[in-house]
Amino acid sequence: MAYKKKIRILWVGKTREGYLQAGIDRYTGLLKHHADLQIKTIREERGCKDRNLAIKKEGERILRAVDGDFILLSERGILLDSLKFAELLDRRERLTFVLGGPFGVDRPVYEGAEMVLSLSPLTFTHEMSRLILLEQLYRAFTIIKGKGYHY
Repeated sequence: MAYKKKIRILWVGKTREGYLQAGIDRYTGLLKHHADLQIKTIREERGCKDRNLAIKKEGERILRAVDGDFILLSERGILLDSLKFAELLDRRERLTFVLGGPFGVDRPVYEGAEMVLSLSPLTFTHEMSRLILLEQLYRAFTIIKGKGYHY
């Protein structure tokens, strides 16, 4: 069996929307043929009336959970097309992606990221961003392997 890349994804909070969870399940199933995929859910700070305090606590949890370099997903990040994203994936043996919660992430998480990447100039819900990231990872692997998924 060929060596699989290691992809680790950390995201804040559970996926509550069933239709998104179905898509996440679909793409995690497709990705298992291409990568050793690990998804870790970071506990969301719920019930906190102070938004900044919630973001700070979630950020601390994120930084404790990452192990080495990571790429932060944010609408304020750089834009790559699918081909450039595939090149990034192809160059690395191991990648960690971090997606924040509904209010984003704290400044130390931004500062700790090796790269801040945007999925689009449009803003998506944090739950929808999970599915989009997984689809783009699958697309990147099909590009790398010359499969017909990407046209």
